[in-house]
Amino acid sequence: MSTPTDLTALASALDALELTDRLRAIATRFPGRVAFSTSLGQEDQVITDAIWRHDLPIRVFTLDTGRLFEETHALIDATNTKYGKQMEVYFPDTAEVEALVMTKGPLSFRSSVEERKACCHLRKVRPLERALQQTDVWITGLRREQSPNRQTMRIIEWDAGYELLKCNPLIDWSTDAMQAYLAHHAVPDNPLHRVGFMSIGCAPCTRAIGPGDDPRAGRWWWETSHKECGLHR
Repeated sequence: MSTPTDLTALASALDALELTDRLRAIATRFPGRVAFSTSLGQEDQVITDAIWRHDLPIRVFTLDTGRLFEETHALIDATNTKYGKQMEVYFPDTAEVEALVMTKGPLSFRSSVEERKACCHLRKVRPLERALQQTDVWITGLRREQSPNRQTMRIIEWDAGYELLKCNPLIDWSTDAMQAYLAHHAVPDNPLHRVGFMSIGCAPCTRAIGPGDDPRAGRWWWETSHKECGLHR
């Protein structure tokens, strides 16, 4: 674990860099130990483009919960094809999914926040734990604009839950800057974004939002607060 002083100095150094140089600096400092988890959202597509277009030595992986939109699967294929690379895909444990559905039913996540988090834990958190093995730095697409829970996050911080460094290279980016990057570099994105889906997760748990709504209002819309799945503890 880095000391608070080390992290403050590293954060200051990264803050002064552009996106690609931020990623390159992390990959150089932690060779062979950096991984990026993409959910195929617009933020994540920006980071994937920066990594693959510049051939940076950073693993790119995604979590397939078994309940993704068809459009998300198509985007995985389109992204791999565009860059001539292959992102790693991690799935939940089959036996655990079968046990959950057999004992609680296929829609248990709708019954309470606790049951929804239990489903997220099985389908997302446990696969993520496997994907992050042998990793020192976990790169994410988190931005402060996304939700109140993320306002205090720094560009790099110690994640005690996973016992590694978490780097958020887009933490200070605006939505306009993100979308301008996607357009400039012709980065593939999910067509659901153009019909009101701002934050896209599992199909049963995501719906379109209206003008002026919080970007994550369409996630677990039947809940009233704490719109997080447990990946970012």
